[in-house]
Amino acid sequence: MATMELTLESFETTIKEEGITIVDFWAEWCGPCRMFGPIFEAASDQNPEIRFGKVDTEAQQELAGMVGISSIPTLMIFRDGILLFNQAGALPAPALADLIGKVKDLNMDEVRAEMSKQVQS
Repeated sequence: MATMELTLESFETTIKEEGITIVDFWAEWCGPCRMFGPIFEAASDQNPEIRFGKVDTEAQQELAGMVGISSIPTLMIFRDGILLFNQAGALPAPALADLIGKVKDLNMDEVRAEMSKQVQS
């Protein structure tokens, strides 16, 4: 699946969809963002069952502010609408592939049960 450009209007509905959504917050002027871009695109090509989205923080300043982006690139991974990963910094390709594998292997029923326990305490 090709990488999609996410905006304030499309972000929330996209991340809430069933399955995995990986979002790269970036800007054109950011050197590490430009280095990470091809790695992100390659991961998108290698994982067609996953939604890969990019948010241009210059064009989408309100969205970047709403989700608390303070450094770029920042990578967020959602599965079934649940934020599982949120980290600034460019990842090397093997680290991104490993992270994607771990997210795929998660038992989301266990994740939801753990979240429910935390909310109740």
